[in-house]
Amino acid sequence: MREAFAEAVGTFMLVSAVCGAALFSAAFPGNGTGLLGVSLAVGITVTAMAYAVGHVSGGHFNPAVTIGLWSAGRFEAGLIPKYVASQVIGGALAALVFYLIATGKSDASLGNFASNGYGAASPARFSLGAAFLAELVMTALFLIVIVGATSPKAPAGFAPIAIGLALAAIHLMIIPVSNASVNPARSTATALFGGGTALAQLWLFWVAPIVGAVIGGLLSRSLQED
Repeated sequence: MREAFAEAVGTFMLVSAVCGAALFSAAFPGNGTGLLGVSLAVGITVTAMAYAVGHVSGGHFNPAVTIGLWSAGRFEAGLIPKYVASQVIGGALAALVFYLIATGKSDASLGNFASNGYGAASPARFSLGAAFLAELVMTALFLIVIVGATSPKAPAGFAPIAIGLALAAIHLMIIPVSNASVNPARSTATALFGGGTALAQLWLFWVAPIVGAVIGGLLSRSLQED
């Protein structure tokens, strides 16, 4: 169960970065990190955890990545349920911890708890179609980066850096559109505390990233010799 535990810990840290940066930026104006800070927090966290436990589990921390790597021929189908369950549980526990922390301030306004959304729930009120397309395309590109950076012919030891930078760039691009998911476990974790709208819209942040990841994984088969 070491792989499952590593995935839970890595996803816990990733959701902690989202909550600690994005949630507190909204809840405590003037003390937050802003768009750039949130993006860097997520990218740096993924880089750090990939180095810390990537050698144990592969460092997915994301159900879409797990399924995308399967479509790329890099992961066994039989391990998908264990990985996805671990990621969702780890993310949910992180959201719970930060909910308890945030509610420790009596006048804190948690809003939608940094949840993803479209329409009125989008940071810049982008439509369902725009959010779906953004999540799908960015997750596909993310998988291409992951598969390429971890290829045997890629420079050794630099994969976590490339993956973390790609994730930071993705967040910079689409936080205004959907609050940037590309990760169903992250979306589920915050939606649990984000209210009815976040839960009602959660389907998109499972479907679009997974479809995008499968597309990215399949495209990577033609790009990478391995």
